[in-house]
Amino acid sequence: MPAGHGLRSRTRDLFSRPFRKKGYIPLTTYLRTYRIGDYVDIKVNGAVHKGMPHKFYHGRTGRVWNVTKRAIGVEINKQVRAPSPSFTLPPPFAGRSCYHVLIRRIKLRKITNSDGLLLFFCFHQVGNRIIKKRIHVRVEHVQPSRCQEDFSARVKKNDQLKAEAKARGEVISTKRQPEGPKPGFMVEGATLETVTPIPYDVVNDLKGGY
Repeated sequence: MPAGHGLRSRTRDLFSRPFRKKGYIPLTTYLRTYRIGDYVDIKVNGAVHKGMPHKFYHGRTGRVWNVTKRAIGVEINKQVRAPSPSFTLPPPFAGRSCYHVLIRRIKLRKITNSDGLLLFFCFHQVGNRIIKKRIHVRVEHVQPSRCQEDFSARVKKNDQLKAEAKARGEVISTKRQPEGPKPGFMVEGATLETVTPIPYDVVNDLKGGY
């Protein structure tokens, strides 16, 4: 296991530049226009140390909530865990081996307070609470997201279909439907041939077959 647990621990390959993508940063990165409400992907550029987000946000998609001179404010959903209520045990029972086994199996965290009581905090996931984190990321670590391309294309196509149907005086439904089974068809002009199996002959098989 690694010894360090810093902000950039275990990011040797995570923050490395792709193959044949090292060197200067294209000017398109700085000339893009971001507006509030746009979807962006956070992709850390290891060559730029300023404004670098935490490794947790690498590869996440969020929405722009603020645009500054050199950075973009991104709002990201983050799932957090809340600790459950703690319970106490008196000191005579704190040193027994059965409780140490319990600590290892249930992953409890033990803390001793000033009165000598052993406090146990069980940190397990409660409620799957999702909070909105707002962070500022430098423009080198942000790129426009393509998560809305299919949706935008479908909206334009549906608007066009509705306009054409309205011109014809019809009412259509643009809801997506499952593909369903393939339609049936009749086979015409086919010739039937009856095939009869040849009885197995041991002697002929030993000679090399028919």
